[in-house]
Amino acid sequence: MTNISDVIVVGGGIGGLATALSIVQRTDKTVAVLEQAPAFGEIGAGIQLAPNALHVLDQLGVKEEILNVAVVPKRLVLKDIYTAKELAVLDLTDGFQERFKQPYVVLHRSDLHRVLYEACLKNNRISFKNDEQIQTVSQTPGQVTITNQRGESYTAEAAIGADGIKSNVRKLFSQDEMICSEYVAYRGTLPIEEITAEGDIAMDDVIMWIGPNLHLVQYPVRRGELYNQVVVFKTYDYKPEGDWGTPEEMQQRFEGAHPDVERALKYISTQFRWPMFHRLPIENWTDENVTLLGDAAHPMLQYLAQGGAQALEDAYVLGEALENEATYNEAFLRYQKERQPRSAMVQNSARRWGEIIHADTADDLERALVLLRDHLFGSHKETNYDVADFLYNYFNTRKSEVKS
Repeated sequence: MTNISDVIVVGGGIGGLATALSIVQRTDKTVAVLEQAPAFGEIGAGIQLAPNALHVLDQLGVKEEILNVAVVPKRLVLKDIYTAKELAVLDLTDGFQERFKQPYVVLHRSDLHRVLYEACLKNNRISFKNDEQIQTVSQTPGQVTITNQRGESYTAEAAIGADGIKSNVRKLFSQDEMICSEYVAYRGTLPIEEITAEGDIAMDDVIMWIGPNLHLVQYPVRRGELYNQVVVFKTYDYKPEGDWGTPEEMQQRFEGAHPDVERALKYISTQFRWPMFHRLPIENWTDENVTLLGDAAHPMLQYLAQGGAQALEDAYVLGEALENEATYNEAFLRYQKERQPRSAMVQNSARRWGEIIHADTADDLERALVLLRDHLFGSHKETNYDVADFLYNYFNTRKSEVKS
């Protein structure tokens, strides 16, 4: 067994790196980040970061670097996937930033990960180990032991499982299985020149084209040099094993879509598909000196674009708790007490929002939901920010609660 640090963070993704930074900025502890991949990096394409995420990045001291590689859109737009009618708009300019104290940005996931990783590299109390597929976690008084795929063991005073939706650390707390939503995503970015060659695109908007059991998201990233697109649809051919949600089915499901959507589909990379899984909230994710964070604690569907933001919120609150509590267990319980209900609410809200945007008038049970949705969208004003308070005003509201 090798003692490598005061705290081990299992997982070197966005949540794990932010947690390492949060801990060393608020305490004198050392942190070792164990990552299963052979090199540090981030897969995927674009990511949306709302003001609650920007607050954390600001506190971690990396906000300016993020803004250097991000795009600050002017609107969030919901469009009908067949008619291109704008169903609802949220203005993201001055009034939005005044309300929520931070901007809304979009960027490439790899850019966000790189900025966090480089910030960690600058701190000599953060160390890294790659090719570490953590299999088991055990505890004795005052010591946590982590064992990898080679049977090698590392010890520390405490451990944080930030190892994603397939987390092995989570098995300490729950034997729940991942839930397949029967939706699949195809995503990727392309040089902006390629997609603008066929016509104009809305460089100032984050657009979600919605329809029954499907949607398309579009926005620019990397200072407007790349264009991010994500296609999501529910398969008609789900099977637990085997090939489902194929590119051929994608083409069938989007038949009859608006010409702008059909044009976008030509540029979607179909080399990789992402089946969309989630889990239901669990009430406990702390045991003595071990706790969970991010998707390991509360994996959620992507419909509110809050998965990364919730991991960043976790990182901030966990660092704060370690600064203010005498023991790891006290800190982890304080962190969980605040974060479990908040993240469970966002998990459940994301699932419900997915049901709302994907509702189908051809379904008798969903027809009323569509009518209610369209009525609410029709009465919404671009600067009605009340609808976003529950997500974006977390830290602003939290400050007043702490003072009281």
